[in-house]
Amino acid sequence: MSTSQYEAPASIADTVALLSKAPPGTARILAGGTDLLAQMRNDLISPELLIDVKKVPELVGIEQLGDGGFRIGAATCGAELGEHEALAAAWPGVVEATALIGSVQIQGRASLGGNLCNASPAADSVPALIAADAVCTVAGPSGERALPVENVVTGPGQTCLSAGEFVVDFRLPSRPPRSSDAYLRMIPRTEMDIAIVGAAVSLSLDASGTCTAARVALGAVAATQLLVEGAAAALVGTTLDDAALAAAGAASSAAAKPIDDKRGTVAYRRQVAGVLTRRAAAIAHDRASA
Repeated sequence: MSTSQYEAPASIADTVALLSKAPPGTARILAGGTDLLAQMRNDLISPELLIDVKKVPELVGIEQLGDGGFRIGAATCGAELGEHEALAAAWPGVVEATALIGSVQIQGRASLGGNLCNASPAADSVPALIAADAVCTVAGPSGERALPVENVVTGPGQTCLSAGEFVVDFRLPSRPPRSSDAYLRMIPRTEMDIAIVGAAVSLSLDASGTCTAARVALGAVAATQLLVEGAAAALVGTTLDDAALAAAGAASSAAAKPIDDKRGTVAYRRQVAGVLTRRAAAIAHDRASA
């Protein structure tokens, strides 16, 4: 593991300048480093330039916005999300998904931006962010643009970001009354493992308990995380009775496009996708009702 240059810019503009000057493919953003350094140590990548963005103010911290939404810096560590009471109350699914990334020690470094841009199909925070309808701010040579999280990852290890671009922050929308979310995953061990399947559900209820809006996302069952519109449609207009939950689960199972490997078969992963969707939806419903 070796690198020829390390930079720690103090602004978005300086970060863009460093990325733009580097030859294509030679520079990497260092947000937490929990994936990047492991890949370097295993000689999977050998960047010539590491750009540490922890000193860029816009990339760290959590801010509650005037409309009730939240802005989370892309390099904010998972531990900070777990300690933010207002964020945990509004978006418990996002917080619990982030809390599943690695150990307590990893939580002190690992970031939402890194978890997204590492582009693993099994990333835990990404389905939760997609279900939350999160939008990320991307900065680059042409300025800044907003990008829905579900559009960022294009394949294993691949994103849609252009040369010189990086993720600055995530925006979570304000929550109407009686709204909540949940994230569940299945892993082979009890902890410190990669998801076989992950499922996130975010929903809103009206005063009578009827679901008025929903988003369902899956992880680890396709080359990218999936927004399952059929599962959401099965929940909207219902009180999340058994029939609605079963229909949502069936839609998730049908949408899953997993592979066979030593960690799980196609049939098993499809079945688990349905089970976790039903359970996450029930948890989100209970939280929204409360």
